[in-house]
Amino acid sequence: MIETVLQHLEALVAFDTRNPPREIGTGGIFDYLRAHLRDFRIDVVDHGAGAVSMLAVRGAPRRVFNVHLDTVPSSPAWSADPHVLRVTDDRAIGLGACDIKGAAAGLLAAAAATTADAAFLFSTDEEANDPRCISAFLASDHSFAEAVIAEPTQCEAVLAHRGIASVLMKFRGSAGHASGTDAMRANALHHAMRWGGGALAFVESQAHERFGGLTGLRFNVGKVEGGIKANMIAPSAEVRFGFRPLPSMSIDGLHDCFRSIASADVIESYQETFRGPCLPGGEGADAETRRLQARDLADALDLPIGNAVDFWTEASLFSAAGLTSIVFGPGDIAQAHTADEWVALDQLASAAASYQRLLGA
Repeated sequence: MIETVLQHLEALVAFDTRNPPREIGTGGIFDYLRAHLRDFRIDVVDHGAGAVSMLAVRGAPRRVFNVHLDTVPSSPAWSADPHVLRVTDDRAIGLGACDIKGAAAGLLAAAAATTADAAFLFSTDEEANDPRCISAFLASDHSFAEAVIAEPTQCEAVLAHRGIASVLMKFRGSAGHASGTDAMRANALHHAMRWGGGALAFVESQAHERFGGLTGLRFNVGKVEGGIKANMIAPSAEVRFGFRPLPSMSIDGLHDCFRSIASADVIESYQETFRGPCLPGGEGADAETRRLQARDLADALDLPIGNAVDFWTEASLFSAAGLTSIVFGPGDIAQAHTADEWVALDQLASAAASYQRLLGA
């Protein structure tokens, strides 16, 4: 089956689905999927701004496989054309090969090798923290009770992962000459820097926290802007940062902690720009119930269970909506988003065989 998988992967990698700019329409890669899912009922929806979803259903399945088709942008560090698949003795190299067009290729091969009930949900907005496709699907009148999200997990069933939150925080100051006696306290960039020091100290204080093999709170300041020149007091500044909590942590509680690090009088605004819940979805006893349901599903499907992971997936959205959800796909997240991104051939073969078996389970 690996030859068929590689043929599909070569075709899928050739389609430019980088996000941004997410210039994706209802043709192109979706025409390819239609051509290879002829015995499926197809519903393609354009959600705007390059966010397109395709639900392909055969029979009356209760389980849906989800794959996002968008990729991160390529970088100048690629050693060859990122949209031309290269295959070596042990790996397939191409943009999205690991994250996650390799999984899509495996599902197409599995669908062709079976006649069992099956459902695939393809989407194109995962890489931009803009889950229009999944949100619209979950709000629809669907009949699915289970979801398999095909992110790279080295062909192990992942039952838990961190959440994610992104924030735009703006600071206010007072414009003036840098020689002024109030420059230290009037500068908005200074407020931002003091806040940053406090935020880093808070994150370090959480290093002892544990959940399912995961440790601590992940945090990153991604961008700082403000000011005009060195001899002018910056009247405004903004910081874009993100954090990834353990499933046992409250995202709202963490927002309160980060907001309180700076005095209210220097904060112009604090805006959450994206939130992805932890997996499993829910809180307290409800989250534990969903984790146990996911474990039972993995056991019933005879899938090896892996550890909780640090990266976020849309499985948490399915879980929060009440579907029993696991993450399962070929490849290692360490190869995702890298120059010369690759997926191991044995992982592709193993995933395709598992998908074929799961379609009949």
